[in-house]
Amino acid sequence: MAKFLLFCILFVLCWPLALLALVAYPIVWLLLIPFRIVGIAVGGVLELIGAIIFLPARLIRAI
Repeated sequence: MAKFLLFCILFVLCWPLALLALVAYPIVWLLLIPFRIVGIAVGGVLELIGAIIFLPARLIRAI
């Protein structure tokens, strides 16, 4: 709701910029998809490395 209100204020103050933002937002969103995929993959790899490093400690603690 806040984003919509900010868009309405921008539309009243400077409608060409608001229309440009309305058109450019989906294009920018599509361009950023590969970076999101890389971020998810890197996060998964870091979680895996952390689990491998802490595995001996968890095994010792379980005994």
